[in-house]
Parts: sequence; C-alpha cells; structure tokens
Amino acid sequence: MEKPDISKSIAPIFEKLEKLTKVKRFLLFSGVIVVMVAAFVYFIFFPKVQQYHKLSSEYSDLEKKLAAAKMTAKELPKLTEEFNKAEIQLKIVMKALPESKEIPSLLESISLSGQEAGLEFVLFQPGNERNKSFYAEIPVSIQISGKYHNVAVFFDKVARLPRIVNIQDIVMKVDQSKKNNDLVTTCTAVTYKFLDTKDPGIPEKKGASTRKPVTKPGKHA
Repeated sequence: MEKPDISKSIAPIFEKLEKLTKVKRFLLFSGVIVVMVAAFVYFIFFPKVQQYHKLSSEYSDLEKKLAAAKMTAKELPKLTEEFNKAEIQLKIVMKALPESKEIPSLLESISLSGQEAGLEFVLFQPGNERNKSFYAEIPVSIQISGKYHNVAVFFDKVARLPRIVNIQDIVMKVDQSKKNNDLVTTCTAVTYKFLDTKDPGIPEKKGASTRKPVTKPGKHA
C-alpha cells in the first residue's frame, strides 16, 4: 500500500492561504495562536496552578503540625513530671481509701475514738453507699452526748485516722435531760471505699450491715 503524499494533500491549503489578504492571514494566524494559548492555559497552566495551591495548603498544614509537635516535644519533660506527680498523688489517695474488707474495722475505729474521748453514743448508724467514679461514699449518722472538749477530742482523733473520714453537718444542742451542761452533738461521718475496677457498678453493703444502729442513751457502740 502506497503512503499518501502529504505535500499534495496540504498544497491546496497553502494555495487558499496565498489567496487571502494580509489582514485575513493576520487574523487567521492570531486566531490559531489564541486557540493554542487558551488550550495551554486550560489544559496545562490551570491544573498546575491548582496543584500548586493544593500543595501550598498541605505544606502550610504540615508546618503548623510540625510547630505543634515541636512545642509538645518541648513541653514533654514538664508534662512527664506533672504526670508522675499526679500518679504519686493518686497512689497516696488510693492508700487512704479502704477496701471493702477494711470498712468494718474502720467503723470500729470511729466508734472506739468516741469512747476513748469519753463520749456516750446515742446513735451510730452507717447509711447506704453512694457510688462515685472509682470510690464510694459511706455516710455514718452519729449522735453523741458529752462535753464540748470531749467532742473536739473525738473529731481530732477521727481526723488522725489513717483512712479518710470527713465530719459533716455538725449540730450541737444542750442536753436537756442532764444538768451537767453536756451537749448532744449530731453529725455525719463520711468515709470512703475504693471500688473494685472489675465490678464498679455493684456496691458492697457489708460495711453498712455489720453494725446495728444504737438508739438508746447509755449504750456504747
């Protein structure tokens, strides 16, 4: 098969171009150049510009992340030190929270502190537990009769217990049944129990049921 003669196929085009005036030739060539420039801008230049803006934005984001990473790395020793301190404080607090098996002995210590202070227990009644995050509050309703000084000694003894016990809602009144200026003091001793992480949702009521409430004057817990 013979190849077509390109010169013969384009010859008529050149003949037509030669017949055109200079103005028409100029306009034709200008149109061709405009089309070529437009094609270059649309198909090559614009995509490159868009890619440039995209890469520029990604570069800016990476710079911000790098600056944040450098700042974090700079603060890392300080954050590590703060974390270690917080961990030590948490361990100290955890030691101050008794486990379930220690609650009865802790309640016994509170009662014994009142007896040692020379107070007469009218009421000593553990209440229902109130679960928090990793611990539970165990309120104990207390009513004691005795001198103001003895009550102060009792509160001091409770504050010195190895486990956390807070005395709240203190109300003092003169004991009308006695003529020796004794006071009837009503308060709530709140102690705390560490919740087992394996089953934090089930409160253990052993500590609240090991002691029966004392309701008669003259009886010691």
